[in-house]
Parts: sequence; structure tokens; C-alpha cells
Amino acid sequence: QVQLVESGGGVVQPGGSLRLSCAGSGFTFSNYAMSWYRQAPRKERDWVASIMAGGGTTSVADSVKGRFTISRDNAKNTVYLQMNNLKPEDTAVYFCRTVVRGITYWGQGTEVTVSS
Repeated sequence: QVQLVESGGGVVQPGGSLRLSCAGSGFTFSNYAMSWYRQAPRKERDWVASIMAGGGTTSVADSVKGRFTISRDNAKNTVYLQMNNLKPEDTAVYFCRTVVRGITYWGQGTEVTVSS
């Protein structure tokens, strides 16, 4: 079955960096677009970034543009989210997501806390 497992979250000071990873299994990873979303406390889950199957096309939300970069390594079945210059408002649980044959799958999330 399709599984997505995120890792790399933690506590970081403002201005710091983290790299999140999401490992996919149970599907042909290289054939599917991957996305990152985040959900801050008491807020809705918001889209952060997406990368197409081949990895050549990416998009990021305006709120993180210039600070976050999405990439993928299809040989490792892994998608990454490099987060630089983190701000307190980036504090959230970060989820990866894919849609395989019309079904949406989510990982369990990894928590990021930006605090001094």
C-alpha cells in the first residue's frame, strides 16, 4: 500500500534552517507529483510546495518563496523541503502528499517549531 513517511522536523531558532524528507513506498514514486503542506495550531492545512514527477517543475507558496525549496531524488523515492531563514510563523506540522490513481495519500507529519 502507499505509504509516506516524513522526517527532519525539530526545534530551530529564527533564521535557522531545516531539511524535511518524505520517503514514499508502495507506488512508482518517479511517476507522481509530490507536495508539501503544513498545518499551524488552530489553523487549516495549507499548501506549501509541489514538484512534478520529473522534478523539473516546481512551485512554492508566496509565503515561503525565496526561503523554501522543494526537490526530489527518484532513485531514493524521497522528496525534500529545504527551509531556510525560518520564521516563527513557519511553526507547523508539515505533511507530504501525493495522489495515486485518484486517491490522496498523506504522511503522518513532522513537527517544526521556530522559536528563540
